[in-house]
Amino acid sequence: MLKRKQLLPGLWAFILLSCGQQSETPKGTTEEETKLLIEFTNSMRGEIVTTAHQTDLKLTPTGSFELGEFRQPLETEIDILVDPSKQFQTLLGIGAALTDAAAETFYKLSEENQQRFLEAYYSQDKGIGYSLGRTIIHSCDFSSGSYTYIEEGDAELKTFSIDHDREYRIPFTKKAIEAAGGELTMYASPWSPPAFMKTNNNMLKGGKLKPEFYQPWANYYVKFIEAYEAEGIPIWGLTIQNEPMAVQRWESCIYTAEEERDFLKNYLGPTLEKAGMGDRKIIVWDHNRDLMFQRASVILNDPEAAKYVWGTGFHWYEDWKDGIPMFDNVANVNEVFPDKNLIFTEGCNEGYDPDKIEEVRLAERYGRSMINDFNNGVVAWTDWNILLDETGGPNHVGNLCFAPAHGDTQSGDLLLTNSYYYIGHFSKYIRPGAKRISSVSSANVVLSTAFVNLDGSVVIVAMNQGDEDKDYRVTLGNKTANLQIPAHGIQTLILRS
Repeated sequence: MLKRKQLLPGLWAFILLSCGQQSETPKGTTEEETKLLIEFTNSMRGEIVTTAHQTDLKLTPTGSFELGEFRQPLETEIDILVDPSKQFQTLLGIGAALTDAAAETFYKLSEENQQRFLEAYYSQDKGIGYSLGRTIIHSCDFSSGSYTYIEEGDAELKTFSIDHDREYRIPFTKKAIEAAGGELTMYASPWSPPAFMKTNNNMLKGGKLKPEFYQPWANYYVKFIEAYEAEGIPIWGLTIQNEPMAVQRWESCIYTAEEERDFLKNYLGPTLEKAGMGDRKIIVWDHNRDLMFQRASVILNDPEAAKYVWGTGFHWYEDWKDGIPMFDNVANVNEVFPDKNLIFTEGCNEGYDPDKIEEVRLAERYGRSMINDFNNGVVAWTDWNILLDETGGPNHVGNLCFAPAHGDTQSGDLLLTNSYYYIGHFSKYIRPGAKRISSVSSANVVLSTAFVNLDGSVVIVAMNQGDEDKDYRVTLGNKTANLQIPAHGIQTLILRS
């Protein structure tokens, strides 16, 4: 007979490996194993970690709990129902962009705060355990100026050199990788081809890639990957173009859906394969949720383009229209193209104002987006600048923004904001390889998502968007726990057997 101790804590790993992407009890799980799963779940004990605005709670342990007798929830109560047998996507990682602005700010911190920064972001024990990173292919707005890796007019890329990045961004990225334990899933994004390759002869203010430079620009990605990997920075994947439908006053380039599709299937995909880089993950769109379904439909319905695509990337800035994020569009892409991945590639709070740095809305935007995006199928989530200075930059066109961490380049000090702690409620406790499991809240005021890690721990994140403390209940299997979450607070519940 199968012994309970033979399965714990390996039962979860067995179930995760058995079920793949399916949201049903894994094939091959016997009735006895299912009973043991229920027994395993019922024996779990939980720890509570809390962050709340206008309190001293910052990823603070705030108690423990046990699952007690089940009771039917009432309509007047807030109940989060968690079902570990219903499993979905596997988490790739959570992290942020290592931009020029972040790197330059980092080296203006005191040595003590440089170490504090690296530990705060990349240590799982003492920090929030980032496992994912985004980098830029030459300049973006969060650079001190526009630059490329070649001399203007060099279509053959004979002058290609990443020497510019060796001053700040490459050593900064190496330190991040080292702090993360020697491994960080890195992907890269371009904001604009060199000016001579574009219809407006300018890296800024939109323009399009001229057809005669499709192949040289595809070669440029290969050169970048080769150069960065020669520096000891593996490039896991890339996006084709940052925000391909936005004419920005900074580095930008426009592609219609058809143009991005054709560049991918006729140039970039084959060029990467020819260079022996066919295993690099290609991400399309890399723009807001509003038009992501249209972009995904055009590209992924073309078999010759779709074969090169790992997934669809998106940002959160579509709420400029009416203040309402379009989370359903993420779910729609996931529903229609379940064989492809979804990755959140960028989000930040715009309009930097130091007097507003701890406003509730900033951190809650992170929590709300992460919960909804994960529940809609996202496998990876990337913040924008991991660090900015006391002005919300540097940014060469004055597009100053908030970051979860700000460094004072005058004093060398480091500030970790509530946004940092909100992100940490996910990244610290939900680890790469975790499976999302079913988690449904009975009230709009308290949002939730849940995952099971490879070590068997169940992690539930709950966020209270309301102005009052809320009593709520968590039902897991056939057991229930009674809990309370502070007003404008976020909690992570970690359950272990």
